[in-house]
Amino acid sequence: MPGGTDQTLRPFLWRAERMYPDTEIVSRTHEGVERYTYEEYGDRTAQLAGAMDATGVPEGERVATFCWNHHRHFETYFAIPTTGRQLHTINPLLPDEHIQYIVQNADDRIIFLDPSLAEKLSGAYDEAAFEAVEQFVVMGSEVPDVRFDAVDYESFIDGHDTSYDWPTVDEETPAGMCYTSGTTGKPKGVEYTQKMLWSHTMATMGPQGLDISDDDVVMPVVPMFHVNAWGMPFTSTAAGAKHVYPGPSPDPADIAGLIEDEEVTVTAGVPTVWLGLQEYIQAGNDVDLSSLESVIIGGSAAPRAMIEWFDDRGVTVDHAWGMTEMSPIGSVSRLKSGLAEDLSYEEQVDKRAKQGLMVPGVEFKVIDDDGEEVPWNGEDFGELHIRGPWITTEYFKRPEANEEDFEESEGGRWLKTGDVVTVDEDGYIKIVDRAKDVIKSGGEWISSVELENAIMAHDDVTEAAVVGVPHERWQERPVAFVVPAEGTDPGELEAEVTEMLGEEYPKWWLPDDLVQIDEVPKTATGKFSKKDLREEYADEALLEGQVPEEAAPDDD
Repeated sequence: MPGGTDQTLRPFLWRAERMYPDTEIVSRTHEGVERYTYEEYGDRTAQLAGAMDATGVPEGERVATFCWNHHRHFETYFAIPTTGRQLHTINPLLPDEHIQYIVQNADDRIIFLDPSLAEKLSGAYDEAAFEAVEQFVVMGSEVPDVRFDAVDYESFIDGHDTSYDWPTVDEETPAGMCYTSGTTGKPKGVEYTQKMLWSHTMATMGPQGLDISDDDVVMPVVPMFHVNAWGMPFTSTAAGAKHVYPGPSPDPADIAGLIEDEEVTVTAGVPTVWLGLQEYIQAGNDVDLSSLESVIIGGSAAPRAMIEWFDDRGVTVDHAWGMTEMSPIGSVSRLKSGLAEDLSYEEQVDKRAKQGLMVPGVEFKVIDDDGEEVPWNGEDFGELHIRGPWITTEYFKRPEANEEDFEESEGGRWLKTGDVVTVDEDGYIKIVDRAKDVIKSGGEWISSVELENAIMAHDDVTEAAVVGVPHERWQERPVAFVVPAEGTDPGELEAEVTEMLGEEYPKWWLPDDLVQIDEVPKTATGKFSKKDLREEYADEALLEGQVPEEAAPDDD
């Protein structure tokens, strides 16, 4: 029989402590920049494990975090699951009623929270919803004014042994938990077993994943409350890489400073983060990006102009795609061997702007409205179905969602992603739209995502979102909401964008209106919120189906 341990997180911690004891973990906190080594991290993680044992909360229970990206939050990433408990990261940007629902639904027993988020959690606190919570721990050395009894983190772990006898944990034990943002109803809980997180870590660490090694300096700007910062704290630890955490609400100056000071090689975040950095640099701030090798962009599509902007500075954009249900990474867009020689630069960027190639270990199929698989020709499209060792097969306590969002088959259970995609001859996936956001006009489909990316390629556009609005004749028509750069002439911008789109797309694709706004509303995870956009502008005539009948499929 084969030997060895189960596929769990504990060996990653063991390896980092013993093989990279002097490698640093750097953290921007409320108290300033702090740094220590993997060896010291191991000591503090053991202390945290002992402190949780002292509370009496047993193995198998859920322990929540309500925190930004910093070293104390990182300590929970191994201390909680490696003791057999379940790490439940809560998004603090969610509405109070969603936080109440999540805490109650998960039956959280301990909640770790940041000082700067104490007021938010205090406002969401409800005695009935938080009934199972036995301990609140504030991530710092002091406790602010809150509506519940709490202890500070340093006092919580103080006095506990820096060595710990880690239990043997089965690989099928739940190790992590994250809830979807709940934009179409109550948030849905997704559990990650030890084996799922182990598999995700091993797959994404390699060259066809995030390509992280022991000489990297990794800074996840993507929040640690959002699907475990795309798994990067686990992946960086397994690789023995240096960690850099940007702390609470980092602005572009904070991000730029950490890249320079810590010589960051790999960083990750949603496009809005990097738009902010671009604007900061374009405003005349001198930023040294010479250490930076890779920017991993996910959450929303990476605009082509952003890929080219980083290329001009010698930084590679690795466009990634995934979901909360997928732990979260499913694909990364890198050029396959030989394509760099065979394709022009423009063609290479076309490939890299797609969601890319599935990470080894993941299977997918694309299903059309008739239930048939579509060919890989870059044109036919359908809904993406996916399965793999780190992809969930059910939601937590949500049987009705399980029936709707999963498909049974002889080979296993498929997740129906809700993403409408095409696949080209080389296997590169391109998301055309979310199923709920694709625009059907006169019986033909229009990709809101493609229009958004094309509009954001204009130098004077900082953000753009395209939504379908009801239309009496054509069923739906696209309307673009655009955030212009400062000092831009509104009339000139609209004319230029319209002309630019007209050179690339047929008339019936062109938005019937271009509305200039101050900011596109964002979801709790930093994505454009089209739901909020529709609601915010619901009183506008253009969202009541009164747009002009200027263009339709048969006009072209």
